[in-house]
Amino acid sequence: MSLVVWSIIAVLVVATGYYATRMSKDRDELDRHDAGLAIIEFGRAYPTEAIRSLHVTESGNAVFVRLYDNKAGFMRNYGAHYACHLIEPGRVRVMPLGNGRGFHVDFLDASTQSGDYVFSSAAEAAEVSLWLLGNYIGPDERHLLGGAHTELGDGRV
Repeated sequence: MSLVVWSIIAVLVVATGYYATRMSKDRDELDRHDAGLAIIEFGRAYPTEAIRSLHVTESGNAVFVRLYDNKAGFMRNYGAHYACHLIEPGRVRVMPLGNGRGFHVDFLDASTQSGDYVFSSAAEAAEVSLWLLGNYIGPDERHLLGGAHTELGDGRV
């Protein structure tokens, strides 16, 4: 009789453990695509930077942040927290992936964050890569580009 009781208790403990781990995985998956949490975490890390837009990768493990002063930021999801990184001009390299929906990024200041990032669409990947390329041009080079435009007489600065 006691063997039957202990067997039932063991099955119930295993079933409860399985159910709890499945619920935890589902909650983690939902948290990975939570843009609100990403905004809060980036705001904590860089309180003086104003966020213009966010783009989350297809897996939800990374978020690229466009800031109002034409700078860019990057966040990597580590489950319970994000690692935030402000990308300095000239300190990033971007190379396209073969699928057209992503690119490989080398962060020269944070090599642990470098890797392949795939987005849900090619348009989204192109937009983020343009931010990074815009951030790649240093302030001195932007001034030179602005001067070239005013010499052409088109009114752009």
